[in-house]
Amino acid sequence: MTDKWRSLLTAMRSLSRDKREGEYNVAELKVIVFQLKDEEYAIPVQQVRSIEKIQHITRVPRVPKYVKGVINLRGVVTPIIDLRMRFGLEEAEFSDHTRVIIVALDDMEVGLIVDAANDVVDISTEAIEPPPEVVDTTTAEYINGVVKIGKRLFILLNLEKVLKTEKG
Repeated sequence: MTDKWRSLLTAMRSLSRDKREGEYNVAELKVIVFQLKDEEYAIPVQQVRSIEKIQHITRVPRVPKYVKGVINLRGVVTPIIDLRMRFGLEEAEFSDHTRVIIVALDDMEVGLIVDAANDVVDISTEAIEPPPEVVDTTTAEYINGVVKIGKRLFILLNLEKVLKTEKG
């Protein structure tokens, strides 16, 4: 286990004190689960501002291909990223299930186009496992971990890395 992963787990496992019994309980993390192609991904609910239906996107010149443009969301101009393209997946037609998840990171709000927004799930931070080592390094940097709940497998995204633009 790398030091980066160990420090991430330590931060995510902020222990809460049960005052009645004097025991420590492992924290629960509430996540929004969404779909891209046949995979389910998750992001912490505290980073999500809203989930919107797809709407008209105004294209912006000279931006990376995965940046679809901007939308006017309740008077705020919000950049929109197609997560399929960001992750190197093939493009897909928008459907009735297509959603834009508005996320906030630092002082920035960005919309992420996803195939569907599936669930809000509580997960124990102890259930978070490091990304598999077989994942190539370009994809692995977007992943904070993997969670298995029953027969479902969620990939926890690192939004900071997903939203970081390449220079050059």
